[in-house]
Amino acid sequence: MEETSIFQQYFLLRIENIFFVLAAIISAAMLIWPAISRSGAKEIDTSKAIELINYQDALILDVRDDSEYESGHLPNSKHMPSEKMEERWVEITKYKDKPIVVIYKSGIRSSHASNVLQKNGFKQVHNLIGGIDAWKRASLPIVKR
Repeated sequence: MEETSIFQQYFLLRIENIFFVLAAIISAAMLIWPAISRSGAKEIDTSKAIELINYQDALILDVRDDSEYESGHLPNSKHMPSEKMEERWVEITKYKDKPIVVIYKSGIRSSHASNVLQKNGFKQVHNLIGGIDAWKRASLPIVKR
């Protein structure tokens, strides 16, 4: 009969449970990563976006693809696809000290655009939680060209 040490008797130290321990560590890292890597941009809901637009003359920056933008966008929004932010951010330098509401389809890729803006000195960058989908769900105005 094999003698087991006190350490081997514990679940975490048993060799047959190493897979579960590694899975737990990886899962925890995946859950924590978004909080650690989150951009400095504030995430706002549609009511806060409306407040910034109406009372602080915020720029609405739509970073979706051309076809998505043409299918419907916020009134008076500036279109600048996320993939072209590195080259085109200089077009909106006059808004460095004004609020900017960044909009994407569901809010996912707006963080890239927000990071580019913040890296280049824009102070008040906000991502719309849920992107254009949240705007539509709230039955807010959309224009098509």
